[in-house]
Amino acid sequence: MENHIADVQKIYASPFVIATEDLLVHWQGHRRLTRRAIEAFPEKEFFNYSIGGMRPFSEMVLEMIGLASSGMNGVLTGEWDKVGTLSHHTNDSKPTTKSEILKLWDELTVDIEIGWPKIPLSRFHEIDLAYGEYEGPIYSFVLYWIDNEIHHRAQATVYLRSLGIEPPYFWLRD
Repeated sequence: MENHIADVQKIYASPFVIATEDLLVHWQGHRRLTRRAIEAFPEKEFFNYSIGGMRPFSEMVLEMIGLASSGMNGVLTGEWDKVGTLSHHTNDSKPTTKSEILKLWDELTVDIEIGWPKIPLSRFHEIDLAYGEYEGPIYSFVLYWIDNEIHHRAQATVYLRSLGIEPPYFWLRD
């Protein structure tokens, strides 16, 4: 009994609120939902449609891909790309079809699944200078990637509704 109480006290004294595996499941659920939003767009509107000066959804998706791809590398290696060098900030050639972007999305999904288990638990509380500008604990960057994705998916929802297209339900993350 005494050992069990000590184990429970250790768990509750932990600085961690959610298991890293559960955080990954949560994030990947959002990524599946965002993928459905991408699929819902007609090809032309995905690249050209905007409201109120917002960017086309394709540009938002490329930002999400760039942040998470570069970010996962930064988390794993401690070496972060500078903001201005991220793919969505450069004039490098960008995908021109939705299928090309979905391919990048899916490749990143695999990279996240492979890389995530390699992140030591203690790493999530280490302080880094992400993208050469943002100092904070690693977990805060992961939460930012999720928040950023939700934000842009909400913009996509507005776009889809304005086009007369029913967006995927926000709770369908399987």
